[in-house]
Amino acid sequence: MRRIKTIVRSIATAISLSIASASALAQQTIQVAYIDPLSGGGASIGEHGLKHFRYIADQLNTAGGVLGRKFEIVAFDGKTNPQESIVQAQKAIDRGIRIITQGNGSSVAAALSEFVAKHNARNPGKEVIYLNYAAVDPSLTNDKCNWSHFRWDADSDTKMAALTNFMKARPSVKKVYLINQDYSFGHSVRAQAVAMLKEKRPDVQIVGNELHPLLKINDFAPYIAKIKASGADSVITGNWGQDIALLLKAAADAGLKVDWYTYYAGGAGGPTAIKQTGLADRVFAVVEGHANVPHPPSQAIEADFRPRTGQAVWYPRAFNQMYMLSEAIKAAGAVDAKKIAQKLEGMRITTHNGGVGYMRTDNHQFIQDMFIASFGPLPAGAKYDEEGTGWGWKTLGKVEGKDTELATTCKMSRPY
Repeated sequence: MRRIKTIVRSIATAISLSIASASALAQQTIQVAYIDPLSGGGASIGEHGLKHFRYIADQLNTAGGVLGRKFEIVAFDGKTNPQESIVQAQKAIDRGIRIITQGNGSSVAAALSEFVAKHNARNPGKEVIYLNYAAVDPSLTNDKCNWSHFRWDADSDTKMAALTNFMKARPSVKKVYLINQDYSFGHSVRAQAVAMLKEKRPDVQIVGNELHPLLKINDFAPYIAKIKASGADSVITGNWGQDIALLLKAAADAGLKVDWYTYYAGGAGGPTAIKQTGLADRVFAVVEGHANVPHPPSQAIEADFRPRTGQAVWYPRAFNQMYMLSEAIKAAGAVDAKKIAQKLEGMRITTHNGGVGYMRTDNHQFIQDMFIASFGPLPAGAKYDEEGTGWGWKTLGKVEGKDTELATTCKMSRPY
């Protein structure tokens, strides 16, 4: 019995030392907890994002870091699961990390935002800030807003407004099929598509409105068969990760010849699948930037990023987020969540692709220029293809940031 007690005490001591060591390291560097899928169906997109954040941290560190400290991106596998992501967030907090970032899955984002808000209320002096780089459910900056959550991607309503404005001027759009992931974001995409098409193109017929499980479908052939049978000439989808890549692959296999209006066709595997469809300049995406935007600084980063990571820059917003975080920490003079939040409010920057962006004070939504881009053979003067396809993105239209601001229902209480 005495031997067992000794072993238990030794294990407890080792755990305490490990936590203390992790906490000390958090004081030496500015640690950012990256919580996104690193396994399962969302792994490819999570790994892609992680490469972005580690590359940007290296850039900032090479430039001297901030307050004499360097950034460190600490990866946690959230598995695109709200409960698992909360577990990982608590692990990060236990290590002394006070900055969390996440982007893939609005259901995860909603859970994390609520978790961080509750943690902050219960732990004064140990507050955490949550930086959202890609989860676009509008509720996060409306009725579910809180002071510790900031978002750098345009919400799904803003993106749909840009897409439907583009579609409004395309007489070829007559029959539209909607296919989306069955969770909060997918529901929002299809609801807004229906509402905005009714307003802007009442002549358009919606011939299908489908939901499917998130990141669980390996063969989209049955769904493509439905689209083909519907007589649709256009598809609107907010699918991301393997769900957009496999959807487009199934379309290529079936020879489906329609126009695609998407949010995330440029994600990992998407460009390869588009090339397989042979639909040159018939797959469109609404984005905050792309590799061929003619802005010398972002072009220089693209030239460096690709050989270092083996991938293209698909998250300009990750650059915007990390640059603003660095500036906010510098202005605050400390890695303190409340002070960082206060400095982020109203902050303006030159965005990664050259426009002016700013963080709204009333709901913590970043405002930036948005582009409608198409994918096909590289136009004259364009340098970058995607995934070795020989095809790349080109700009068809641009929406000024100031024209993307939407009314908000956010009523935010602040501790500063």
